[in-house]
Amino acid sequence: MSTGASAPVRVTSPDRRECPATAVLHRIGDRWSVVLISLLVERPYGYNELDRSVADLSRRMLTRVLRTLEDEGYVSRTARPEPPYRVEYALTALGESLHAVLRDLGGWAEAHRGQLRVAD
Repeated sequence: MSTGASAPVRVTSPDRRECPATAVLHRIGDRWSVVLISLLVERPYGYNELDRSVADLSRRMLTRVLRTLEDEGYVSRTARPEPPYRVEYALTALGESLHAVLRDLGGWAEAHRGQLRVAD
């Protein structure tokens, strides 16, 4: 006699590693990626501007997060070889589309703020 319940789905380590959503959540789950993406959606920023714009973000960590976002295709980096020398960071089309999802997630979180049990 069938109870209608299906067998539980087994999720393996390779399943988790190969899941694109898991990879994106891992990226945006760090402390600074969402902050930088949210700034860069406004306009391109120079490195020093970003450094001054985010409190408590060390230059070392800023460099690390920007490199990772660039490597993953969310941010572009343009170095100007003539004076005034400047390195500028901007969101790519992929980064802009990720920001749209983050904006929706932020709206959902705001709408459900009273129901969420968020650990610090």
